[in-house]
Amino acid sequence: MREFSVSARVEPYPGTMADILDDIVSSTPQRVMFGRPVGGTWTDVSAREFATEVNALAAGLRASGIDAGDRVALMARTRYEWTLCDFAIWAAGAVTVPIYETSSAEQVAWILTDSHAKAAFVESAAHAVTVAGVTAPELRHTWVIDDGLESLVESGATVTAEDLGRAREGLTGSSIATVIYTSGTTGRPKGCVLTHGNFIDLSRNAKESLGSVLSTPDASTLLFLPLAHIFARFIQCLCVVAGPKLSHLDDSRRLADTLGEVRPTFILAVPRVFEKVYNAAEQKAEADGRGAIFRRAADTAIEWSRAQDGRVGIGLRARHAVFDRLVYSKLRARLGGRVDFAVSGGGPLGERLGHFFRGIGLTVLEGYGLTETTAPATVNTPDRVKIGSVGKPLPGVGIRIADDGEILISGINVLREYYNNPAATAEAIVDGWFRSGDIGELDAEGFLTITGRKKEIIVTSNGKNVVPSQLEDRMRSHAIVSQCMVVGDNRAFVAALVTLDDEMLPTWLSNRGLPAMTVAAATTAPEVLAAVQAAVDDANTLVSRAESVRKFTILDVDFTEESGYLTPSLKLKRNVVMNDFGHQVEAMYGQS
Repeated sequence: MREFSVSARVEPYPGTMADILDDIVSSTPQRVMFGRPVGGTWTDVSAREFATEVNALAAGLRASGIDAGDRVALMARTRYEWTLCDFAIWAAGAVTVPIYETSSAEQVAWILTDSHAKAAFVESAAHAVTVAGVTAPELRHTWVIDDGLESLVESGATVTAEDLGRAREGLTGSSIATVIYTSGTTGRPKGCVLTHGNFIDLSRNAKESLGSVLSTPDASTLLFLPLAHIFARFIQCLCVVAGPKLSHLDDSRRLADTLGEVRPTFILAVPRVFEKVYNAAEQKAEADGRGAIFRRAADTAIEWSRAQDGRVGIGLRARHAVFDRLVYSKLRARLGGRVDFAVSGGGPLGERLGHFFRGIGLTVLEGYGLTETTAPATVNTPDRVKIGSVGKPLPGVGIRIADDGEILISGINVLREYYNNPAATAEAIVDGWFRSGDIGELDAEGFLTITGRKKEIIVTSNGKNVVPSQLEDRMRSHAIVSQCMVVGDNRAFVAALVTLDDEMLPTWLSNRGLPAMTVAAATTAPEVLAAVQAAVDDANTLVSRAESVRKFTILDVDFTEESGYLTPSLKLKRNVVMNDFGHQVEAMYGQS
């Protein structure tokens, strides 16, 4: 058993996130906290302006009968109003219960009922219809953000600042801030109870570790991941606590244009975003007849990054400088021109992509965490990056590798409990250590590497243990592969279900002089089959022959959240895929 712990650098904060906002207003009322889109332009929002809006909304909540500790649901896309409502709920002494805006009626009903939510903020009329159509016995109010929240604010006109202060009396860092429901890949979602201290103390310690990412005078970020997910939610709190300006984007299809408008200094994304950035750049270069130049530039970026741990030769330095003018600077410009760092979480990035982005001038700080650990438990930091790892524990966090390889986590970030589920709590937290369910390795310096998910390990009929994620992650890096799922439990060999990226497919076909075709037609096209075989062959270089993928089937549908095969955090619902595509799996093993 190996263990590595880092002592907290900052004393615990005694209050809540609402108290943090009060402190900021008292000390730096003119600090620019947010960028808000108003009338086609971006407008700065100061701490004082934000707090005024928060308190007005909180007064409306109090006037509507929301008491300290009541749960209030929040269902909306990533937008300024999400953060505004979140802080208003906290200012009223209540508890936020996020719901993904893409959630089904069944999911909404479960979260509202299990959390005993008394009220809900929803984004649109369609969301309001969903909420109205489910059975949630304790729900008393539903407010629609798109309709404006003026009436709620007006209802709180008689609620004084003293009244709001009394609503938060007795609340401390150990009080509940939020109940976030897990993605539910293996059963009903569980409500993770996170405290104000989880967010505040982790944010304050992360600030000490992340240094230049957060501390530059003009530090800013653009948040486009869903705030219902713990990764984005933590970054929201981190920006408030640590100082960077935060802007929101509710539609990732406008990401390229918005990056140019906001020009952030750092961004956060899941690995799939970085894969798509790389693949899109590569295919565009192919379309422009510059594919060979891009590939040489990519190889040079990777070589240059690898050399950072040793000595960069003169020839490599010269090549890198040439490609910086021809290729890298243009890629950085597409990200707004000022991004120096990116934070990646939610899955493994892959060593090649990590080196590529560092080589073009964008260091990706890969980290690791779960909803139960308030997002980050470990992260690479600007002063110490080990590409391929997910970094070292943050201050105040400990990592232990159990005898069976499972990652155990303790510290200031670990959830208090699963809401209303003592059995699950007792199973997950043993002697103060949270059992993550992930498998990993910890080196002597404290860097953690994720090798798989305990429940997803495949055992073939020959007794070989296979970790699907490393094969799946490598296959997904191919330009036309969208998703894949490795199968083979109790089978003689390993196989895979593969889906195609319908956005990338037309460009990929055009670059090769092939006619346009539907995804369904592409599944049997010889050129597409050969390309997917190449992706499989590449993934197989990571494992032994006994673990390698021997057969694959390309499906004519994609694994997406909309199709029901991915969770909102982009995790595969393996049981759902197997239920719907079991026939195709059986066919690969020669059975009807």
